[in-house]
Amino acid sequence: MEFYGSQPDVDLTYSDVFLVPRRSGVTSRLDVDLTPHDGTPARLPLVSANMNSVTGARLAATLARRGGLGVLPQDMPLQELDAAIRWVKAQPVRWDTPLVLPTTATVADASRLLPAIEGHGIVVSDAAGEQLTIDQIAGVVPASRLGTALPDARLGDLARGGAASIDADDVETARAAFDLLVAADAETVCVLHHGHLVGTLSQRSALRSTLYAPAVDGDGRLAVAAAIGINGDVRSKARALAAAGVDVLVLDTAHGHQDGMLKALAAVAELRLGLPLVAGNIVTADGVTDLVDAGATILKVGVGPGAMCTTRMMTAVGRPQFSAVLETAQAARERGAAVWADGGVRYPRDVALALAAGAASVMIGSWFAGTIEAPGELLVDERGRAYKESWGMASTKAVQGRFGRLDAYERARKELFAEGISSSKIYVDPLRPSIEDLVDMITAGVRSSFTYAGASSVPEFADRARVGLQSAAGYEEGKALPVSW
Repeated sequence: MEFYGSQPDVDLTYSDVFLVPRRSGVTSRLDVDLTPHDGTPARLPLVSANMNSVTGARLAATLARRGGLGVLPQDMPLQELDAAIRWVKAQPVRWDTPLVLPTTATVADASRLLPAIEGHGIVVSDAAGEQLTIDQIAGVVPASRLGTALPDARLGDLARGGAASIDADDVETARAAFDLLVAADAETVCVLHHGHLVGTLSQRSALRSTLYAPAVDGDGRLAVAAAIGINGDVRSKARALAAAGVDVLVLDTAHGHQDGMLKALAAVAELRLGLPLVAGNIVTADGVTDLVDAGATILKVGVGPGAMCTTRMMTAVGRPQFSAVLETAQAARERGAAVWADGGVRYPRDVALALAAGAASVMIGSWFAGTIEAPGELLVDERGRAYKESWGMASTKAVQGRFGRLDAYERARKELFAEGISSSKIYVDPLRPSIEDLVDMITAGVRSSFTYAGASSVPEFADRARVGLQSAAGYEEGKALPVSW
């Protein structure tokens, strides 16, 4: 990356800079390869943050199916983490994970999981277990039907007529799957293999399969990462997660450049698990040097830029994110490591700028929290707008969850020093309610950024990107007029 025009004499965040177009030989966005080159199975430079309100098993599986990587949070009990990893590994790669509800479930029940949108559906069945046959399926209720039915209507009544289905053996390519769905004139169909349900498919998901390569492990299963803290028996936790099949291990704490992190990293590195080790958070080249020496292969960069984080206002500690990524990415390259830019992204442009600064991947938190795949039920405000609750990982709510097993006195002591927002409404974008919709938008913007820079890969983009400085007015000039809904 090079600066265009004047060199900065202060630290910069994403809104302070812009990308300058240059001569390009890349003629199509589809000629761009977004593989992050960080040693992980990811095929897109998008990582969901290890926050309780952001990444659960459902979001991790959906993101991996489109090439990204989900990081399960360290606050989950070890048994739940183990179960979540194994659940992701069991999900279909070519098809969508079926959402199954009984015939007695109501529209109100379903609406807490899915809004009334196209491209999604609910499989209705009273049979228990995962190996459903077509005879055990009452039908598929399109999610769009939820918007026209009464809240107390039963899904069994809406599913009359049976379920449209295709046989997995008949689908040789994603394009063939798309053509089959068009011919069936069905919004969502069941995918069967040897007579058993193995997934669902919509025209939109079939189309996406022609554009995205999934992030998979060596056995062809969906990839997933998991985080652990730096306290307690980190070696046992790391071994357990590796045994469950985790693909990337993240050692995470708010202040990553500390002796506790270095000790934990060294302990896990000695196990030689054969997994990429991510450690953070840091914002300096010195942090990179010390953590890589301790065993990290990827550095998680960012202190204070997150939407749910109040660290900078509470402590004055942190660093503007663009400069933090720029410095740490350069230091990481010199040591054969990589950087994940963690936090501060609100638009696709911010993702592109993080990659221009040298990040291999970009971690996204609150942006992904407002999707139907994020943990928690869909709630509705007084204006009828759907939202999900989100909270910071150092907030009182997070502390209560993390230390719920402590006695009341010790838990109360820790709550005194909580930071961050304990509860916030993250509204679901009615135009992009799914994480897949956001992936479409983000990758479309980033791919275009690459073509403007004349780059066809993530490393080439970091090398060719030209970045200029702009005023606050320049940043505002680039915004479209707001649209209310």
